[in-house]
Amino acid sequence: MRILSGIQPSGKLHLGNYLGMMRPAMELQEQGEAFLFIANYHALTTIHDRATLWGYTQDVALDFLACGLDPQRTAFYRQSDVPEVTELTWLLSTLAPMGLLERCHSYKDKTPRGLPASHGLFSYPVLMAADILAVQSNCVPVGRDQKQHVEVTRDLAIKFNNQFGEVFTVPDPAIRDEVAVVPGVDGQKMSKSYRNTIEIFGTAKATRKQIMRIVTDSKALEDPKDPDTCTVFALLKLLAPPNEQAEWAARYRAGGMGYGESKKALADHFEAHFAPLRAKREKLAGNPDYVEDVLQGGARRARAAARETLDRARAATGLVAP
Repeated sequence: MRILSGIQPSGKLHLGNYLGMMRPAMELQEQGEAFLFIANYHALTTIHDRATLWGYTQDVALDFLACGLDPQRTAFYRQSDVPEVTELTWLLSTLAPMGLLERCHSYKDKTPRGLPASHGLFSYPVLMAADILAVQSNCVPVGRDQKQHVEVTRDLAIKFNNQFGEVFTVPDPAIRDEVAVVPGVDGQKMSKSYRNTIEIFGTAKATRKQIMRIVTDSKALEDPKDPDTCTVFALLKLLAPPNEQAEWAARYRAGGMGYGESKKALADHFEAHFAPLRAKREKLAGNPDYVEDVLQGGARRARAAARETLDRARAATGLVAP
């Protein structure tokens, strides 16, 4: 099985990124041939400052390596180091129906929030399809909110194969329902766009401060509380062991407990998990040559796969002699 994941370098990675994408992607590297890319072409739809984009890209590389990505098992690379993907994007775009792209939430949801209605934002799903199809991925781990992009990829692959012959593997999404939506400090989906995140590699002090800001209801200390509607408990369920989750749920329902207690417990679990990874990241940051070697090695592996795919697509469409 060949697996592909990608993540935009659009800001500091947070707990939602870690639980919803990073950890599932690294678990899947045990199950097949894995490709993981830093989607810096995609990030250009929102970031137009050179230093910012480069800095975020380097941060993502450090974050993944610190969190346990194994470059021997996963081809880890920058999207821009695999130029075959951009040519494949054009080939796919010649078959991409306008109506299909107009229905994609990557465009519909972001333009009302003030993002410029650029061609890059509109055609974002075609570039994503090229990322997936270039390496002939069978499996794409995504959050439920990203499932539509894999469906678009499947549509384009099938349409291309029907028109030109069997060139592309039609991929399937792998969705982790239990962490598909990680709540932010305001109760909405955790997102950099909403500024409601808990950064995974902030300082211990800053992280605890973010956790203590989580919005809760106004019930008094003695009142029973509903764990199923509490953002703090929702996050505890993602970090605490099952037996402790059950204990906290019982305490919520019994009353006599303030939300500050569960917030402190959440902060303790967060620090216990991420403090060793933070130390590993600091060590990696002091060895930039190693990080670059990992990314270049991953790009060579990805380019080899993408070149083979692109050659087949060029031949199928008539861009080269039969």
